[in-house]
Amino acid sequence: MLLNKSYSLVLVAALSSATFSPFVFAQANDSAQAIDHAQALTQKMNNTAASSQYKIDNSADRTLSMQAEIERLQEEVDNLAVYRDHLAKLVNNQNQELNSLDEQLQGIKTTRQGIVPLMYKMLTGLDDIINTGKPIKKEQRLARLAKLNTMMGQADVSDAEKYRRILEAYQIEIDYGTKLGVYQSKITLASSNNTITVDLLHLGRIAFVARSLDSQNYWQWHDERKVWVTVSEQTNDIDKAFKMANKQIAPSLISLPVTTAQRVGNAQ
Repeated sequence: MLLNKSYSLVLVAALSSATFSPFVFAQANDSAQAIDHAQALTQKMNNTAASSQYKIDNSADRTLSMQAEIERLQEEVDNLAVYRDHLAKLVNNQNQELNSLDEQLQGIKTTRQGIVPLMYKMLTGLDDIINTGKPIKKEQRLARLAKLNTMMGQADVSDAEKYRRILEAYQIEIDYGTKLGVYQSKITLASSNNTITVDLLHLGRIAFVARSLDSQNYWQWHDERKVWVTVSEQTNDIDKAFKMANKQIAPSLISLPVTTAQRVGNAQ
């Protein structure tokens, strides 16, 4: 009897076990699936978060890069603005210079129209000085004047150069009038109408005397008569003047014969 009860209990336990195990297994599967789903969802969220963070990081990097580029471009714009202002000043200055050059060109045109007649008047004045004053190196001065007159008709010589050469000729004439000079040349004597070689000396344009090569005869230029006349007095002073001009003695006071004409020249 007891034995049968034991078999009954075993049988009931076996039946119970056979009846409830599928339900337990189903719950276990559901829990595992839920856990897997939760893990998958968590992984997906983690992946999404990582992707979002990556995008945020990239966006931040691009923002910083764009900010740096904006700052660089702004600096370049500022530099270009400074350079633009600089060029504007240069252009303005060049325009002022152009206006000034235009005014100068107009002035040069007016000056040129006035300087050409002036140069011809100056040449006429040189001719008057040479032909009415003492004939100091007259051949050289006339040759210089002839070159200047020829130069005035040369198109390849600028007006400035022509004016400079005429002024140079006037400077030479000034030197003749201020210096003690000596040279050798030929003169024609009024008494015999003979041409001889002599030593000539001039003290500015005040005195102009001649001495024979043997130092025996002396003459002076007579301004009114335009001839050489014999000098018999002051010959010692004339010799002294020649020595001073040749730097044979130290400069000192000298006395020379002088004649003056009523009209020496009317250079303009």
